[in-house]
Amino acid sequence: MGLQIARDLIARGQDVTVAESAPTFGGLTSAWQLGDTVWDRFYHVTLLSDSVLRDLLTELNLEQEIEWVETKTGFYSDGKLLSMSNTMEFLRFPPLSMIERLRLGGTIFLASKIRDFRGMEKLTVEKWLRRWSGNGAFEKVWLPLLKAKLGDAYKETSAAFIWAHTQRMYKARRSGAKKEMFGYVPGGYARILDTWVTKLKEAGARMLTDHPVIKISPQDPASTSTSSGRLLVDFGSDRVESFDNVVNTIASPLIAGQCDELTDDEKAKLRAIKYLGVVCASMLLRKPISPYYVTNITDTWVPLTAVIEMSTIVNSETQLGGNHLVYLPKYMTDDHEGLREPDEDYKERCLSTLEKMYGHFSRDNVLDFKVARAKYVAALSTLNYSTKLPPIVTSVPGFYALNSAHILEGNLNVNETLLLGQNKMADEVWPDFLARV
Repeated sequence: MGLQIARDLIARGQDVTVAESAPTFGGLTSAWQLGDTVWDRFYHVTLLSDSVLRDLLTELNLEQEIEWVETKTGFYSDGKLLSMSNTMEFLRFPPLSMIERLRLGGTIFLASKIRDFRGMEKLTVEKWLRRWSGNGAFEKVWLPLLKAKLGDAYKETSAAFIWAHTQRMYKARRSGAKKEMFGYVPGGYARILDTWVTKLKEAGARMLTDHPVIKISPQDPASTSTSSGRLLVDFGSDRVESFDNVVNTIASPLIAGQCDELTDDEKAKLRAIKYLGVVCASMLLRKPISPYYVTNITDTWVPLTAVIEMSTIVNSETQLGGNHLVYLPKYMTDDHEGLREPDEDYKERCLSTLEKMYGHFSRDNVLDFKVARAKYVAALSTLNYSTKLPPIVTSVPGFYALNSAHILEGNLNVNETLLLGQNKMADEVWPDFLARV
């Protein structure tokens, strides 16, 4: 989002500095090395319906290189690996009776037709799904999936959560192909980010890595004027600079700790936003595990949210050195102790789990195994979430707090993040800039 906002500000004639705390840009889309392969630390794909992302890739002369693949979906249920990649497989899904399958399908169809998410915010996801899917389908399918993704936080999550996921799925299928097509840019997000950062530099942006923001404060804290002022940004190590405006795109609880001059109400709202975090293993293998891009898991003994086989999409020979890439994520709330589990412990749990799930899996096929973790991934859509959000235009003149927590009509993905940055910059941030000049 920070890069998107920088792009839009440069187009409006502004001098822009982008400060990133990490050694490289990209956040959750940044890459790392597995064996001889450089690929994304967390799993990402492009959908045909991702129009904002595809427009950006067109601008970067990368869109025409996207490789599109029809994907398959698997389910691990009752100790068996099942396919659920088309309508017939859905209708034959063994764990459910015919009535339960019909009610499950009807629930998904109903969610796809709802246009106003605000009504969904008023009900818990459990109450809404039990109402339309029935207790059987809820207990056998929805509840295990919700627990795998949200843990016990599903109890306070609104029905807008399932609405957002359903909308994205249906947008993908309405986009022309009438089937689930996923794509990627050769080179992954490492290439996208390198190209984008280079383009921003050429446009005049000042790009700073290894610059964590310690504190943001008004240069004249005694002033109550809403006109244009200066903000001091402390980057640590005696690096303090002043700026006319600051747009902060990090997680909401962290923003609350960076600017003392925010009101108590603003800080409380920022800190009240709950996030999902993730521990995600990247595993490079000699041989594939399954033909499914995603294997959803309904067996509660499995300590994973899903198994993501990226090499069912990404070309093994041209992109992965003839090997296969698998992600093993486990999502949990941002305060969960599991986010601090040692890498070796998580690795052992993953490998022993795969040995139980897949009879053919062997540790001897593992070429490299790394664990990434992020405390703040996606804000939880709690009851009446949209009414509790902190303002983007803060009480501190020139200071803006905009991040993915403001995504209301979709789930967290790159396209939604770009769209949010684009829209909120145009609708709220830029008009406030002009009003203060």
